[in-house]
Amino acid sequence: VTIIDAPGHRDFIKNMITGTSQADCAVLIVAAGTGEFEAGISKNGQTREHALLAFTLGVKQLIVGVNKMDSTEPPYSENRFEEIKKEVSSYIKKIGYNPTAVAFVPISGWHGDNMLEPSTKMPWFKGWMVERKEGKAEGKCLIEALDAI
Repeated sequence: VTIIDAPGHRDFIKNMITGTSQADCAVLIVAAGTGEFEAGISKNGQTREHALLAFTLGVKQLIVGVNKMDSTEPPYSENRFEEIKKEVSSYIKKIGYNPTAVAFVPISGWHGDNMLEPSTKMPWFKGWMVERKEGKAEGKCLIEALDAI
């Protein structure tokens, strides 16, 4: 697997397009913080724009990392994760992705939660499971979602 870090900032959209056009899979990082998610998923938000660009550029496999779970109210909130998962699933379905083939992983990049190994801070998260043409895949952390591509 080749990893390309395509910046999310609006000023670097050209770089994002260049990187994305060479990708087999996109990892869409969505901020779970109050206000941050809402800004990204709003009509002209970066989350929407990046998901749409990825699909339009031919990236058919998607992983969603719901980041900053440590900054939800309360921290590591299952309700917040489920709310974000539901809203992102609805949007990506509209643009052409099949949400049942997308792994949604609650993470905290800052603390390393669910990045390389399952976090003890989110005992409610039983893992992700996807169904693709190749069959089913499941896991608990982001690295396993990448390995399943």
